[in-house]
Amino acid sequence: MKRSVKSLIGNTMGATDGEIGKVKEFYFDDETWTIRYLVVETGNWLFGRKVLISPEALLNHDWEQEVFPVNLTKEQVKNSPDIDTEKPVSRQQEIKLYEHYPWKSYWGDGFYGVGMPVSMYQVLLKEEDNKACKKSDDNPHLRSTDKVIGYSIKATDGEIGDVEDFIIDDSNWKIDFMVVDAGNWFPGKKVIISPKWIKEIKWDTSTVIVNASVEYVKNSPEYDPSQPISDIYATVLHDYYGIR
Repeated sequence: MKRSVKSLIGNTMGATDGEIGKVKEFYFDDETWTIRYLVVETGNWLFGRKVLISPEALLNHDWEQEVFPVNLTKEQVKNSPDIDTEKPVSRQQEIKLYEHYPWKSYWGDGFYGVGMPVSMYQVLLKEEDNKACKKSDDNPHLRSTDKVIGYSIKATDGEIGDVEDFIIDDSNWKIDFMVVDAGNWFPGKKVIISPKWIKEIKWDTSTVIVNASVEYVKNSPEYDPSQPISDIYATVLHDYYGIR
């Protein structure tokens, strides 16, 4: 099902032996537009420390109670690598995280690809003199949903509005759409755009450029945040933009 990121903020994350904390934001990969981590604020039991939890750890969500159950213990979370979420997350930090938890890495290409155990990935890194880690300390493709909200959306011929939210598919944790507040030219109207329609993102100026005109986006099917996104609406939207 498709869900709004904002609707998930504040949901409780529950370990097998108690509450971990509250979901504060999400980190996504800007190449695949896949959610890689839920950022959880632990509260008093870990002095407010924020921890990263992969969607791989999630069990069946209790939507009525707004709880994310995970297959982890509080002790595992407590002993996880301490990562400062106020700074960019480095690949080295991710490797330590995946060493600690029973998760498979998502990074890499070809034979070095997704699903490779971290221990094997480390061997390959060592054999290659850790070239992948030396290129850059930070993972340049890991982005915060919280920070991208507010980015300016521009068409090929003018400004459309600002990023207000994200719509994710909870079956694969991919971002299907960005919600745009088009109040600048249509007060109260909201439209949604797919990452597939993005021409360029200028991270240094917090700007998203879509490959369409203002008029074209303006006339697109309106998004009602009070209603779930149905398959019919998604089909109409994709047909309108002509992109699948």
